Amino acid sequence: MARVLGVTRGGYYAWFNREPSDRSKVNDRLKCLIGSIHKISRQTYGLPRLRAELKSIGEPSNKKRVRRLMLELGIRAKQKRRYRATTNSKHSLPVAENALSRQFNPPAQDQVWAGDISYV
Repeated sequence: MARVLGVTRGGYYAWFNREPSDRSKVNDRLKCLIGSIHKISRQTYGLPRLRAELKSIGEPSNKKRVRRLMLELGIRAKQKRRYRATTNSKHSLPVAENALSRQFNPPAQDQVWAGDISYV
């Protein structure tokens, strides 16, 4: 392996057996916090709210660092869909006549619809 990487055997094993750096330990802790906050927020928190939440629990961090860790974790905020009105009440199309006129109890059967609509 050392030959493939172009380093000495001793250098490779020194690197391989070395303890993680302080920065990588902090990054790992931040990744756990970011992942849990994102999960608790139902995946709606993006970068600004994640940073605010980290700050509120006493873990101030850089915007670039949090963004990088979010990318490493594959975390993105879910955006709520916008409301879209599908009914257009202001149109110039003809509207059907109200034959029933809110008389839900006609005097006899087929009195309201007689002659207006024929069912075959």
